[in-house]
Amino acid sequence: MSCETRRARSARRVRDGTVAQPLGYPQPATNHPAPNWHLDAGAARHTVPVGRVRCHTQNVNTPLSSSGLAFGASAYVIWGLFPLLLTELAPANALEVTAQRSVWSLVVCALLLTVMNGWQRMAAVVRNRRTLLMLGASASVIVINWLVYVFAVETGHVSSASLGYYINPLVLVALGVVFLGERLRRAQVVALGIALVAIVVIGAGLGEFPWISLVLAGSFGCYGLLKKQVGRDVDALTGLTVETLLLAPVALAGLALMSNAGGITFGQRGEPGLGLTHDLLLVSTGIVTAGSLLLFAAGARRLPLFVTGLLQYIAPTMMFALAVTYFGEPMPWTRWAGFSLVWVALVVLTVDGWRSRARKPQAVVQPAEPV
Repeated sequence: MSCETRRARSARRVRDGTVAQPLGYPQPATNHPAPNWHLDAGAARHTVPVGRVRCHTQNVNTPLSSSGLAFGASAYVIWGLFPLLLTELAPANALEVTAQRSVWSLVVCALLLTVMNGWQRMAAVVRNRRTLLMLGASASVIVINWLVYVFAVETGHVSSASLGYYINPLVLVALGVVFLGERLRRAQVVALGIALVAIVVIGAGLGEFPWISLVLAGSFGCYGLLKKQVGRDVDALTGLTVETLLLAPVALAGLALMSNAGGITFGQRGEPGLGLTHDLLLVSTGIVTAGSLLLFAAGARRLPLFVTGLLQYIAPTMMFALAVTYFGEPMPWTRWAGFSLVWVALVVLTVDGWRSRARKPQAVVQPAEPV
């Protein structure tokens, strides 16, 4: 197909409003409009914005960007090791850690925006009422995700957090069906069925509803769904800045209340675990949050979507390994059986996505500028 024909078809699809972005992947910053995406029941392809990029397709055997792999893998390794940092934040509780993370993430994002001359993009986002409302909603669900994640680590449920992020791709597929009207392929139905059985098995073994895993997967899935609605207008750094800015009043109010009640640890002295090192570790949660996001965005710009999707399994795998080896969490046979079923479901989903991608060559968008 000629480049002009492709551009004409792209223009029609954009005009008709039939193009959507892939669910759950932040869009990197660019001086040009971001590519328009369509998620076909888990297999992603994108059409090329008119007159902005070179028009060609990417073969399955196209060499991958080594820098993209390094950036993307580094982000997921950081997220996989994050429980180790959280355990060092004791005696701070989950509420304080989440509030401190929100505040210090905002500080780091503001510094990065200043260095990267991003305040004009920030102002444009704030002036757009719809975008601001969407980011307010995404901020609400991501703070729930952060809070439950910290609670899981502090209470010895790292394996439950790992399960939540393992099943997140499956939750994204389900959300695409419910909210975007996407149609499932047979393999995706099988994968979702296997995952449902796995959750029942794990819940039966625990003797309770696996709420931590489901809240983490559901909140992060909803976050991806909301971010999809603004992805063409907001880059990753600007989006996180606005989200943490909206969370800042609540976070600061919560810290003030905890301080008045004598429950805050930041800046306190005289008890074991408190001191300058503890304060710096709390500050580092903001650095880790913003830094890993930029690494992810840099990798996502340079890699095909399916590779980024495969890299996402690094973090829950590392968390699972830490839960078993470092934290020594009990792993009865029912939990092993449940995790094994989840892994089978992910293999089915991944192979189905690979086959779909092999049948449909993807257009490649040349980035306008590095992150």
